[in-house]
Amino acid sequence: MSETFTPDALIAGDFPIVTKSVTIASGRSLVRGTILGKLTSGGKCVMQNTAASDGSETDYAVLAEDVDATSADVVSTAYLTGEFNVAALVCATLGAAARESAMRALSMFQKTAVSD
Repeated sequence: MSETFTPDALIAGDFPIVTKSVTIASGRSLVRGTILGKLTSGGKCVMQNTAASDGSETDYAVLAEDVDATSADVVSTAYLTGEFNVAALVCATLGAAARESAMRALSMFQKTAVSD
C-alpha cells in the first residue's frame, strides 16, 4: 500500500519536531492541525477547549493527521513541539494571540506564513 504526501502548510519552520502517539477519544472527528488538550481522567486527547475543566482546557499537542474517531477511540500521531502556520491550526475556543503564550511554553510556535 502506498501513501501520498500532500503539503498543507501546517509545518512553518525548522524547529525540531517531536511526535508522540496519542489516543483520540471517541465521539469526534478531528483534522490535522487541531490543537489537542489531554483529558485528566483517562489521558485521552480531544480538541482543546478553554471552557472545560477536564484537562482539555490546557494545550497539549497538535494533531499530525486527520482522525475519524466518531465510533471508537483512535491512536494517532501528534506533534509535541514545532513551528506551525497559525492559519493552519484549528482550535475551538482561543484566538491566535491568546494561544501563543500557552503554545510557547510547550516549545510549539505559531508563525504567519509568507506567500510568494
